[in-house]
Amino acid sequence: MTRLPQGYGGQARQKALPAGTLMPALLLMLAVATSSFAQIATPDAGAMAGLPLPAGDVPDASVTVRVLRERMGNNIEGQVVTLRVGTDSRTATTDAQGRAQFTGLPAGTLVQASTTVDGEALTSQEFPVPAKGGIRVALISGIQKVVDAEKATAAAAAKEPARAGIVEFGPESRIIFEFQDDTLTVFYLLEVVNNARTPIDIGGPIIMELPTGASGVSMMQGSSPTASVRGDILTITGPFAPGKTSAQVGFSLPQAGAATTIQQKWPIALDQLFVAAEKVGAMQMSSPQLADTREMNSDGQNFIMGNGGRLNAGDTLVVNLSGMPAHSRWPRNVALVSAAVVFAVGLWMALSPKAARASEDAKLETRREKLLADVVALERKKRQKPLSAADDARLHRLTADLEKVMAALDLGPHAQRL
Repeated sequence: MTRLPQGYGGQARQKALPAGTLMPALLLMLAVATSSFAQIATPDAGAMAGLPLPAGDVPDASVTVRVLRERMGNNIEGQVVTLRVGTDSRTATTDAQGRAQFTGLPAGTLVQASTTVDGEALTSQEFPVPAKGGIRVALISGIQKVVDAEKATAAAAAKEPARAGIVEFGPESRIIFEFQDDTLTVFYLLEVVNNARTPIDIGGPIIMELPTGASGVSMMQGSSPTASVRGDILTITGPFAPGKTSAQVGFSLPQAGAATTIQQKWPIALDQLFVAAEKVGAMQMSSPQLADTREMNSDGQNFIMGNGGRLNAGDTLVVNLSGMPAHSRWPRNVALVSAAVVFAVGLWMALSPKAARASEDAKLETRREKLLADVVALERKKRQKPLSAADDARLHRLTADLEKVMAALDLGPHAQRL
């Protein structure tokens, strides 16, 4: 199963679910999909500064440099801009829109824009000149001053007494489904958003009961210390500081079959619904609350993604998953039978005067464990793709051997040994 690095939506590792948990190969896909699925936020000046962006409306082999003060739209006119072109340099002066344009540049040459505003040196990233289309880049002064002022204001507001109000799960909240060892695993990446400048007290904690059958529930790294789980209950304690409070939780639904319905009641409003699922086989995802669903592919792995509108507090999200791989219970049943056999043999050895045969039984148990591991590995491989003739024959042989070993253990020391 594809693994992706930590990325969009939080950390990719959690505390209690099995080691190596994917959560996802979907993270990178979510980052890509958000630009087309979700509402696009106003560009952040800090993120835009110095970043070269392809622009089809700029002449071929040209670069436009826009100089601004503190924020987008606050243009600086009459500013001299230098563009280093390979080992040479060119200069141009910004117009009323704060733009300086450089045309006729050698395609493929590395260039870098720079200027100085109020004593602050501004420099873009180094980038190659495209042969087709042009490049836009913004140089923005005073960004750190604005950031520092906003932090100081937020820090002062956060120290004020909490006031009554409401919070909601923000538009960056995500629900993700994936499969691990044929078990449906679910991740909630939730962000509680307080848009006020002071802490908000909603009159108690946010208490969210997870879907019926949720098992192995655990908080994931990156969650706020105010978020916790007990059983199948997620609790996020207030008051809620200005900004975002992260609560990321993972759990499995071991009882999910080839078709299953997941229902989730929301304790507070969800600003925008976004659901993603790792697609295995012919799996399909639907929900009356998803306005748009589509499939995407990354490195040969298919995903289903859907988005919808706002869900109010008290609304119940219903997601239908069908065509999922049927979870084979054979390995688990074999393991349970094996455990019972081991217990029975152990009890017999403890009570029988003929415990001298313990070493022979121990050899059988060791062989049983090895056979069981080989059979389970082949069964998992079979669920991914058809076995070769050799593997299929080996599976039948190993299964027959395992049955004989278990029968020998079940009959006790007087049975014929292998």
